[in-house]
Amino acid sequence: MKRRTTVISAIAVVALLGGGAATAVAVADDGGSSGPKSSVRVKDDGVGDAQENADEARGAKVRAEDAIAAALKHTPGTATGADLDSDDGRLVWEVDIIGSGSTWHDIDVDPGTGKVLGSHTEKDDDGDAARIASAVRGASTSAEDAARAAASKATVTSVDADDDGSVKGWEVETTSANGKQQDWRVDLRSGAVTVDHSADDEGDDD
Repeated sequence: MKRRTTVISAIAVVALLGGGAATAVAVADDGGSSGPKSSVRVKDDGVGDAQENADEARGAKVRAEDAIAAALKHTPGTATGADLDSDDGRLVWEVDIIGSGSTWHDIDVDPGTGKVLGSHTEKDDDGDAARIASAVRGASTSAEDAARAAASKATVTSVDADDDGSVKGWEVETTSANGKQQDWRVDLRSGAVTVDHSADDEGDDD
């Protein structure tokens, strides 16, 4: 996740400045290797991207909206995204929640059982959390609603608030049975699902 990468990078800097003890703290704080493991394993070496995408989507018995619900039950707040990700061959739902006091919570949910595997928090130093939470709370369509609406297209593997200075809608990624991925835009108010052409434009720019 975007914030998770930031946290790990920041801790890595502290480790370089502070010595080996900080490195040990960084490993423990990440909440991955020492905690419960996901029940879903996928092969991510020696397979093509389409096959990997299809295997991950097929392995997620717990849908995006159900993973978000499980994360909110564990940590009440406002859900702003969920991503299906593979870490060392184990599949996990990573759910972002903004809690009280503008604190980001990253909740890991097992895509096979729906159980929460672990969590960690990050302080909001730039004020984005309060702004995003306010926009999402005032919308008629939640992250769960957006995932549920896009699920009619294919398996939802990602849903995130589309934030570029202001929250414009929900960005949802789906994966078909053959591994083809498609980006969608879900309206914050109406819940209407439309193809997100901006992702195609960004790919052309690259």
